[in-house]
Amino acid sequence: MEINRLVVIITLVMTTAVFFSAIKDSRQRSSLPDFSAYEDVKQKKAAFFAFMLPLVSAQNAEIQVQRQRLEELKHLSEEEYSRSHRRFLEGLAEYYRLDVEQVTPIEVQQLLKRVDEVPASLALAQAAMESAWGTSRFATEANNLFGQWCYVEGCGLVPLQRSAGSKHEVAKFDSAADAVASYLRNINTHYAYQDLRDRRAELRQTDSPVSGHLLAEDLINYSELRDAYVKEIQAVIRINKLAQYDVIQDAAQ
Repeated sequence: MEINRLVVIITLVMTTAVFFSAIKDSRQRSSLPDFSAYEDVKQKKAAFFAFMLPLVSAQNAEIQVQRQRLEELKHLSEEEYSRSHRRFLEGLAEYYRLDVEQVTPIEVQQLLKRVDEVPASLALAQAAMESAWGTSRFATEANNLFGQWCYVEGCGLVPLQRSAGSKHEVAKFDSAADAVASYLRNINTHYAYQDLRDRRAELRQTDSPVSGHLLAEDLINYSELRDAYVKEIQAVIRINKLAQYDVIQDAAQ
């Protein structure tokens, strides 16, 4: 009896150790490397993209799984929804900030515009620009790679040059992976990027490639630089040949 109890205790301890080790390894994989250590610009860029691409791809893969299930449900009437269907749809509606009392086939169509991948080239280019290739203060101190703001006191870092009367902070994330997830959610839900989502949906309907270079045209509201920002993002995509990752992404669907 005592031996069995000891075996159970040892098993629990080992299982717990493995569990927390897995969590630690996961966090370490998405911990931001010291990109400032690279003196060679090409090496820095290569290291940055090598770090970021798996994070973007992993988050997009999760979105693709959600979208595939949505595609399966879009042909059902509301009466045909099971309890699990409703839980799934209500969870998506909440996460993707669709303000509805209940989800019907009409809302499923609206969700399909939001539950969709963001081209890897676009995410990589914005991360590079917004974080100064992973070396900015906000990147290194807050894992903020996309310049996202928050508006609750203490939610992030206060910009050194924040104008008087402004209350925004630069959001702080536990990991780079969390920053990527938040960025994708922002693109897929914020009203400022409705045109981007509409364009992406039109491309889907015609089975046309969804390219980051094209969707960048609808990021005019992402920065105060507006048109100049769009051109800079497109230049980063073009110069660094990031469109190749969109082709791989489309092929995986």
